[in-house]
Amino acid sequence: MVLQTSELLFYGIKIVARLSVLSRLAVVARDPGTQDTVAGASVGTLRLARQEFLVAAGNPKAILIFTAFLPQFVDPARAITPQFALLGALFLMLEWIAIGAYAYMGLHMRRWFAQPRGKRLFNRCCAGLLSAAASVLLMARRT
Repeated sequence: MVLQTSELLFYGIKIVARLSVLSRLAVVARDPGTQDTVAGASVGTLRLARQEFLVAAGNPKAILIFTAFLPQFVDPARAITPQFALLGALFLMLEWIAIGAYAYMGLHMRRWFAQPRGKRLFNRCCAGLLSAAASVLLMARRT
């Protein structure tokens, strides 16, 4: 409620958040990328599937899709449950395709990230993109 009435306070919070993001990104950008990652113990497929389900179930994107996006495609004159089941199955199929694409890219980028130069370049690119996004959000006007 206070943020709705005080534009100055809102802008102050935006500046503090931007500075916080910049300080974290500066650390990431300066990282030499020489740390070796220790391979963890092998994890079972069922455990990975359960972990992925819990992450996806708590994902705000999934919650928004099921509560705000999908209902507009449901015909209230027909049975709702089968329609949501079909739309949910299509959503899951698209998610699996996306996860498969990420895994495929990860397999091919593994060699690149194994080198300190690749890690360093990736960290700097991510830091630059996130910094740009934070700058855009900082400059955005509240309407």
